[in-house]
Amino acid sequence: MLAGLILLAACANLGSLFAARAADRSREVALRLALGAGRGRILRQLFTEAMLLSLTGGALGVWGSVVLSSGLSRWQPFARWPIQVPVNPDANVYGVAVLLTVASGLLFGAVPVRQVLRTNPYEIVKAGSLGRVGRRITARDLLLGVQIAICAVLVTSSMVAVRGLVRSLHSNFGFEPQSAILADTDLSMGGYRGDSVPQMQRRMIDALEAIPGAKSVGLIDWAPLVSGGNSTAYVFTDVTTDLRPANAAAQAYEFSISPEYFQAAGTALLSGRTFTWHDDKNAPLVAVINQEFARRIFASGANAMGRYFKKRDGTHIQVVGVVEDGKYGSLTEDAQPAMFLPILQSPSRQTYLAVRSDRDLTQLAAAMRSAVREIDAGLPVYMGPWNQELDTSLFGARMAAMALGVMGAMGAMLSVTGIFGMAAYSVSKRLKELGIRMALGAQRKEVLQAALGRAFRLLAFGSVAGLLLGILASRVLASVVYQATPRDPLVLAGVVLAMSLLGLVATWIPAQRALSIDPMRLLREE
Repeated sequence: MLAGLILLAACANLGSLFAARAADRSREVALRLALGAGRGRILRQLFTEAMLLSLTGGALGVWGSVVLSSGLSRWQPFARWPIQVPVNPDANVYGVAVLLTVASGLLFGAVPVRQVLRTNPYEIVKAGSLGRVGRRITARDLLLGVQIAICAVLVTSSMVAVRGLVRSLHSNFGFEPQSAILADTDLSMGGYRGDSVPQMQRRMIDALEAIPGAKSVGLIDWAPLVSGGNSTAYVFTDVTTDLRPANAAAQAYEFSISPEYFQAAGTALLSGRTFTWHDDKNAPLVAVINQEFARRIFASGANAMGRYFKKRDGTHIQVVGVVEDGKYGSLTEDAQPAMFLPILQSPSRQTYLAVRSDRDLTQLAAAMRSAVREIDAGLPVYMGPWNQELDTSLFGARMAAMALGVMGAMGAMLSVTGIFGMAAYSVSKRLKELGIRMALGAQRKEVLQAALGRAFRLLAFGSVAGLLLGILASRVLASVVYQATPRDPLVLAGVVLAMSLLGLVATWIPAQRALSIDPMRLLREE
């Protein structure tokens, strides 16, 4: 749909350019008609020029699509999970491209047809214009206004996506991925079962803590925003007796962690304590919860300490600590409740080891790999900087920023050509009027207002409409862009500045042409 609108806008732009070109060639057309040339022959020439331009652009577009398709086929967005998705358009795709190319050429090439068919060559020779300058709104004006609105929507969306990407790279996830490495393994692949699982996890933690430069080492069964397999559980207030899901107070993320995980992850402990190795299966069941969990179950974090909640199996768990909220499943999710349980009370063979250090991460990864190999050389372990492990979660925001950025650039180019076509057409058709105005003493400002006022009004109305549509599109953007906020003052200012610059760039040449008119020479020629 969006591609169709952009194609329609491009046709409208080229139609405006052809109309401006036809106005510039009005005397030529009139003289050819007066000398006996048929209107059909002139129209064939106009359509031939339009088709040549359209086919040239179509050929360049097909060549660009071949290059882009080849690049996409080789693209590996995730180093950890190599994928091979061949992108090979078939003959049907290229057939549609050729059909659209021909249709576009015919569509925008038909714009000057009405002017040529109604041309009175004798009046044109005397008046020097291919028609009257109208004040009414034409279909071309409407198309240009729609195209400017589309451009403003794309520019707004691209700026929102870029701002969202910047926020996602510098926001608070509830953990700090910088200066940390994640080591991922599944102990079941090494043959570990039952009680051997926590024993092996403890050995790995002790071995990594012994590495020089390792400040803290923590373990979690599912790393937030990385693993993609987070577990959730229904939780109930301590007084609830009917433990059906419909009576649950919340459905919370559930993680199993080691005692020093919060230090290794950089998660702030707001109150209470974290776990110790004494919180094992023989000790009372305890949990650390986040702020959102405390708000939903206990009304506030201050009321949560020492209180109990239930899981669906009826077990009572005491809250011993409260940590900050974070992102667990996706960047765009709202605040979600989460509970962290001791790894010895809630064992899991899935293991993510977080190691925080001021040491060079490449050297640290090599030391970690050696330490794990000394414990079990056959255990498969994947290691990588934690911030790089977030590539999967950031993929949507990055692709949205890239795609909307490209679409915004395309919309900007279309707007420049569209406004330029409108301004050039207006100046071409009003050269005589502008010359008379200047001969009568009109100021430069008045000449510019007469020549370009209509183009600037269309730019203003289209930009406002597009900006409003961009704000309304925030709900759609919010599904892929982190904290999509088109009402951001920087976004609003950026859109206004971008559209103003586009208007200045597009009207620069027509404005210079209008201001360079020599009224005496023009009137002599006319």
